[in-house]
Amino acid sequence: MFAYYFWFIIIPAILAIWAQFRVQGAFKKYSQVRASSNMTGAETALTILNAAGIRDVDVVQIDSMLGDHYDPTSKRLCLSNEVYNSPSIASVGVAAHETGHAIQHAHHYAPLSARMAVVPITQFASQLLPFVIFGGLFFGMLGLIKLGVLCYLVITVFQLITLPVEFDASRRAKIILNQMGIIQPGAEAIGINRVLDAAALTYVAAFIAALGNLAYLLMLSSRRND
Repeated sequence: MFAYYFWFIIIPAILAIWAQFRVQGAFKKYSQVRASSNMTGAETALTILNAAGIRDVDVVQIDSMLGDHYDPTSKRLCLSNEVYNSPSIASVGVAAHETGHAIQHAHHYAPLSARMAVVPITQFASQLLPFVIFGGLFFGMLGLIKLGVLCYLVITVFQLITLPVEFDASRRAKIILNQMGIIQPGAEAIGINRVLDAAALTYVAAFIAALGNLAYLLMLSSRRND
């Protein structure tokens, strides 16, 4: 039993921690490197939005370290204090990535639309999980274990849909930053790649973790049925 737990739970958890260290390390390193364009994250986002003809998205500042995100329901591009105010390579890269989501939304990018559609059920499944796991694993209630399987199936599907959404946003960001001259080829482009590629690892790790939990609960459910 421990072998299954090790491979399905512990290894993905270690991968997730490693991915977080990678993205934090990359952001910290390149947050200390000023972009030659001297544009802050907020200025980068607004410049890209204007060039794309998007006038209905608000760029706002939030007090959340690495909590940068685009909210398609309210059309708000939320940038952390560090990204909003800083003209660093890291800030420019993160801002461009989030702006990539706004462009996806404006262009009705199918994977983003699919992710938006499953957000409500994913949030419900995530809120249900603590009770399901506690009752299923600690008290061995088969019904709750099966419910946990359904919850993790929803979360795994959500994480799978998230991958092309995030990869495409980073791809767009890299192209736009170069085409608009916001960053220069060479060291600046390398810095952008390292920041965004490290961030992409966190989404891969999240998918693997969800898949591992799903596989572990499926194994438990199968054993309880035997």
